[in-house]
Amino acid sequence: MKNLFVAMILSLLTLGFAQTELSMWYHGAGNDAERTTLMTIIDDFNGSQGDWEVVLEEFPQEAYNESIVAAALSGTLPDIIDVDGPVMPNWAWSGYMQPLNLPDGALDGFLPGAIGEWEGEVYSVGLWDAAIAMFARKSVLEANNIRIPTLDNPWNRVEFDSILEKLAATGDYDYPLDLGMAWTGEWYPYAFSPLLQSYGGDLIDRATYATAEGVLNGNEAVAFGNWWQSLFENGYAPGPGQDGADRETGFIDGNYALQWNGNWAALGALEAFGDDALFLPAPDFGNGSKIGAASWQFGISADSENADGARAFIAHAIQDEYLTAFSETTGLVPATPAAAAATPNYADGGPLEVFFGLSDAQGLIRPATPGYVVMALVFEKALADIANGADVIDALDAAVDEINTDIENNGGYGF
Repeated sequence: MKNLFVAMILSLLTLGFAQTELSMWYHGAGNDAERTTLMTIIDDFNGSQGDWEVVLEEFPQEAYNESIVAAALSGTLPDIIDVDGPVMPNWAWSGYMQPLNLPDGALDGFLPGAIGEWEGEVYSVGLWDAAIAMFARKSVLEANNIRIPTLDNPWNRVEFDSILEKLAATGDYDYPLDLGMAWTGEWYPYAFSPLLQSYGGDLIDRATYATAEGVLNGNEAVAFGNWWQSLFENGYAPGPGQDGADRETGFIDGNYALQWNGNWAALGALEAFGDDALFLPAPDFGNGSKIGAASWQFGISADSENADGARAFIAHAIQDEYLTAFSETTGLVPATPAAAAATPNYADGGPLEVFFGLSDAQGLIRPATPGYVVMALVFEKALADIANGADVIDALDAAVDEINTDIENNGGYGF
């Protein structure tokens, strides 16, 4: 009897001190490097206190967003949500997420692209940002008497066009420029809408978020569309039919002189070319050089019964040591200057330091509206159609009509 009594007491004590489970969904199934770092953060958090235990469930990126939507409809969202930055406003507007309410000062110094805001509230924060650059080789530019641009003095439109013409005339490359047309989905608005914005157009009028009329089909947008089409008509870049393998290795194999790519691919270029590799700022097409900003971020589901625990985990995860660890593992841009300084590749004089400067100086967040998820698909189709020879004005007008219809059908998305 005494032994039974002791066992009961021990059982009660164990229950009393059991950690409450926090469910967390992540989009990176299959990415071992990311998983290793994420599990370190989770294990450290779980071991640092006795109230909460984060339990990770991973999804392939291609199926992740659909899984979140299905869970929201069935009322089974996890406590901690992984969300792509530009998608976050739609999920907040749809009632999937709640504001983070982190302590004052918790996000001081973070790159703007790593902070997800909607209607004046912060809903998500990322441990990194991503930046695009023009990949090049110093030896190639010097051999062709091409100026190496800087943040303060990027290539302009006329200069960039002449560079493509000069590189094409050498006959040394399948194409002078690789834009990554083999990649679809979010790559199009992330990589290409900043080029439109540098021309002076945009996906939507950001003054009102109520219409795309005049910004996606105005004079500046049409000028961009004509230039975009000329890249493929002149044979300067492979079109939407590009082979995926060529996208992955074409620059390193020497098939392309220049490549429009993200910092996640920079380590491979450095391995292949060493000091000959260059990561250059976006050309300025008349309204400043621009690149996309905002990547994957952490947030809290709206119906989480453990919001305090989820908030505690996110506050733990955004410590500089973890931002540094993610960057060292993936090559992505650390979200704070302190983390960058502690990351050899991004520290002062490091080979990837330029990407932090690009993200800070040129990064432009995709339109922070719930309607973005529709306009992203519409923009992708319009650019693919134009690349394939469609009439520029007709394609852009059709895109505007589709975006505006979606905005109207959703009551203006709250704007």
